[in-house]
Amino acid sequence: MASKISVLPVIMAGGSGTRLWPLSRAGYPKQFLVLSGNESLFQLAARRLAALASAEFDLAGPCIVGNDEHRFLVLDQLRETGLEPSSVLLEPLGRNTAPALTLAALAALEGGDDPVLVVTPADQTVTNGAAFTAALQSAVRTAADGGITILGITPDRPETGYGYIRTQADAAGLAVAQFVEKPNLETAQRYLAEGGYYWNSGMFVLRASAWVKALERFRPDILAATRAAWAARKTDAKFVRPGKAEFAAVPSESVDYAVMERCPGTDIPLRMVALDAGWNDLGAWEAVWQVADKDEAGNAFVGDALIADSKNTLVHATSRLVGVVGLTDIVVVETPDAVLVSDRARSQEVKQIVNRLGAEQRGEQALHRKVHRPWGWYDSIDNGPRHQVKRIMVKPGASLSLQMHHHRAEHWIVVSGTAEIVNGDKTILLTENQSTYIPLGQTHRLANPGKVPLEIIEVQSGSYLGEDDIVRFEDTYGRT
Repeated sequence: MASKISVLPVIMAGGSGTRLWPLSRAGYPKQFLVLSGNESLFQLAARRLAALASAEFDLAGPCIVGNDEHRFLVLDQLRETGLEPSSVLLEPLGRNTAPALTLAALAALEGGDDPVLVVTPADQTVTNGAAFTAALQSAVRTAADGGITILGITPDRPETGYGYIRTQADAAGLAVAQFVEKPNLETAQRYLAEGGYYWNSGMFVLRASAWVKALERFRPDILAATRAAWAARKTDAKFVRPGKAEFAAVPSESVDYAVMERCPGTDIPLRMVALDAGWNDLGAWEAVWQVADKDEAGNAFVGDALIADSKNTLVHATSRLVGVVGLTDIVVVETPDAVLVSDRARSQEVKQIVNRLGAEQRGEQALHRKVHRPWGWYDSIDNGPRHQVKRIMVKPGASLSLQMHHHRAEHWIVVSGTAEIVNGDKTILLTENQSTYIPLGQTHRLANPGKVPLEIIEVQSGSYLGEDDIVRFEDTYGRT
């Protein structure tokens, strides 16, 4: 009996998702959002790759490549799916997909293994899971011989928002002849009429050694710099952190530009497997509208929305009732602290707003009003010149850091659950409807010793209420 093919799923989870603002923020980007159903795009991607398991493949837990700031989001969301990662590789800063894949390949080659890497972004949707699994399994078999296999999407419309792959049929199936940039509408219509063109899905299947060899040939500078960062790595349980200074020196480049577009016409085998599985790359609100369930007028909505006399419009409400009247081809996205209204066809341009928010150093670019932390979350429900009110949830068994503030005092009221509170030299237990006061400059800690979530209301008062007025003495999560 032939030996099993060793397979390592690799999920690229480091994107910022700026074109899905205001739902997607730098601190909580689109791959971790639940846009429909009850699982995030990242969780759906992990489940799709787990479905590759078969008697033919030795399937490892997924290798996640992501941002250091999102490490606890990754672990929490994987825990909810019941999947255990093989490793979580944390980029100290974004360097595009080629260095990210190189980190995964170097990790995979540790110890002398050379698995087939199944590489996928974390922010795509698929409606036909069986067809997706079959196509990936076919791609794994093809890539096991040492070549590179790309998943190409069978186009169903003249899409101008995707890059294309031009193929040539041969005795072995489909060879990649050329990568084509995003076309204009006339060119996209010609591609559909001619046939042989597919959308570039951004999914690749190849052995770890095949990627390293290709990079050595086309971009040895990326390989050398990433190797230096890998050599300087630090490991903390499942977290692997490349050397920060070394990784900063890695050239920023995509997988396509670094390697894939250079392969046609060389001796590196580059094949394509066609994927017809209801695939969509949720790169902008237009794409979200495309995949959403719609009424007879083409309207789609999420949340508490009332739509009247409107056509082909998307409304996404998260915290309150949103009513729209007389709109055509419009996107309306409501969050507690920001609202987006856009022409649906121009929804990709929302990144202009995000860039302005960043330039003006406004918090709405990076964080929601409700901010997720490794211990739970807090929601800033009211604020003024000298006060701020937060609703805080602490997970069972979790605790905040032992800390103090120079400029603010805090009042804590337990809404539900049990709070264990260090307040100076005292440790007290509080339950529902009980409260305590933390004076300015007092060392304190909030913990949840119970088995149900702890919720409190925190009222801050003082001359400065910024999140940077915090001195940590002890912290479970390695923060300073």
